[in-house]
Amino acid sequence: MKRLFILTFILSAIYLCPVVSAEVHIIDMPVEWNDQRETLTRAYSQLHYGMDITKIVPRAVIVHWTDANTWESTYNYFHSPAREDGTLNVSSQFLVDRDGTIYRLMPETALARHAIGYNWCAIGIENVGGVNNAEDLTPEQLHANVELIRYLHDKYPGIQYVFGHYQQVTARATGLYIEHVKGYHSIKSDPGPTFMMQLRSNLAHDGLTFFPE
Repeated sequence: MKRLFILTFILSAIYLCPVVSAEVHIIDMPVEWNDQRETLTRAYSQLHYGMDITKIVPRAVIVHWTDANTWESTYNYFHSPAREDGTLNVSSQFLVDRDGTIYRLMPETALARHAIGYNWCAIGIENVGGVNNAEDLTPEQLHANVELIRYLHDKYPGIQYVFGHYQQVTARATGLYIEHVKGYHSIKSDPGPTFMMQLRSNLAHDGLTFFPE
């Protein structure tokens, strides 16, 4: 009888205890951050946002694809602080490989150049894939994005919005869009509506705001 009581107690504890996800695994693989990137970041933020900043207070997460087949090619493209024209190079705080490996390319609150109008307040997640606009991101990348966004939302409670790069115009409804350079815009398709629909489904109960695909 005593053994039965102990067994019942153990089983009850197992079923009543909340399931806690393992901490998201992130590999630090920093791109070059030096005085040049610092100077160019300040110049970019002043020109486009009227702000003298190199760090952000995260309010949104923007999801991308790389239009490249390997994480190494994207990393190498992001690594230099400057583009050929001498302006701030494109970048993103995170890069997710096809197998779901997450790389952190710069501090999470560093200003990265990944989405016109939102860099001052948004963390970017790049996903390897999308060559020729193929909606080919993997289930492993989906899982990694879900866990990474949950980690970021928990760490930065001010994050309210998650949207794809292609939703940048719709996302202006957030009031976060700022762009001081007239006519500076682009048309994007990443990371595709299918991936964003899957993200929204997986994060439906996490208190985040998404936009229709």
